[in-house]
Amino acid sequence: MVNINKIIFKPVITERSTNLKEQSNKFVFEVDRRANKKQIKEAVEKAFKVKVKKVNTSILYGKVKTMFRKGGRFTGKRPDRKKAIVSLAKGDTIDIFDQV
Repeated sequence: MVNINKIIFKPVITERSTNLKEQSNKFVFEVDRRANKKQIKEAVEKAFKVKVKKVNTSILYGKVKTMFRKGGRFTGKRPDRKKAIVSLAKGDTIDIFDQV
């Protein structure tokens, strides 16, 4: 049993993801780092009622940032993220991207 809300966090809407959608029917989502391709495929099919052909994933490591303030130097790190590029079968589409 796949819990959709714990696997798919949000769609990634950038210029590159828009081009992927228009040219090759691929959609980009930010997903849980522990989720594997099979779980991502099941979650997308269940959430949007489409047929998924292929899932590609990549882990984006967070940057280390340093701020210099009056009180001194503060160093922090942005969180790591995982991105999934989902290829859909011909004729399927996800309406959430069309509304943006």
